[in-house]
Amino acid sequence: MLDHLSPQRRRFVAVLAVLVTLAVTAVVVSALVRRNGGQVVPVSQADPGPVLLVSGYGGSTAGLDVLAEAVRRSGRTVVVVPPVGGGTGDLRDQAAALDDAVRTALTDTAATSVDLVGYSAGGVVVRLWVAAYDGGSLARRVVTLASPHHGTDLAALAGDLAPDACPQACQQLAPDSDLLRGLNADDETPSGPLWAALWTSDDATVVPASSGELAGAVSFSVQSVCPDVTVGHADVPRDPTIIAMTLLQLGLAAPAVPGPEVCARS
Repeated sequence: MLDHLSPQRRRFVAVLAVLVTLAVTAVVVSALVRRNGGQVVPVSQADPGPVLLVSGYGGSTAGLDVLAEAVRRSGRTVVVVPPVGGGTGDLRDQAAALDDAVRTALTDTAATSVDLVGYSAGGVVVRLWVAAYDGGSLARRVVTLASPHHGTDLAALAGDLAPDACPQACQQLAPDSDLLRGLNADDETPSGPLWAALWTSDDATVVPASSGELAGAVSFSVQSVCPDVTVGHADVPRDPTIIAMTLLQLGLAAPAVPGPEVCARS
């Protein structure tokens, strides 16, 4: 068809055809990315999968044992996510490890979704995972317990007075950290999972305690429901009242502020 053209013109037409093909391909790919890339597909709320528990700063999982056993007794599969780097390194590394744990749990159980409970800094890790690893299409529920979503003044104080004793996770939990500013800049509770955030007004580690609030979540302090309950930060994941509240958030009904009936369990 191009035989009547000179060799130079045939080469020009051939190159032009290749460029046009590449341009069309780029447009199609771009359209697909705009249509599908990053789009959240919420999972079914009627089919709960395994529950992953994520520990706080320092990485000790011992404090989660009581909560883990209570969740198991409710009939759910529980995975306590092992920390990496001693639990004091970059929280984004913790989120990457959480992603591995989520994918493994889904494979092992053949489930289509997970529920996540993040205690203390573990709640921030869960939020990082949702934001960075398409967690909105994998998580059914996210529950955070006494998490410094907007930082804690203790981390800022440690960074100022003893920077050598404030490792990366400590620095990231200061109220003005780049990590928290980025995490809270847009939607604090991205679409996909249903969110609940519980905290205790007795908290002397997350300061102010209201840093445990999360915009867009069902957020409440323990004392707003059970005024007579006294529970410090370390006891949050083993307190009977908080465990009862957490189990309700992990149920089939949508997250909600519980009634005073949970207070009798403390």
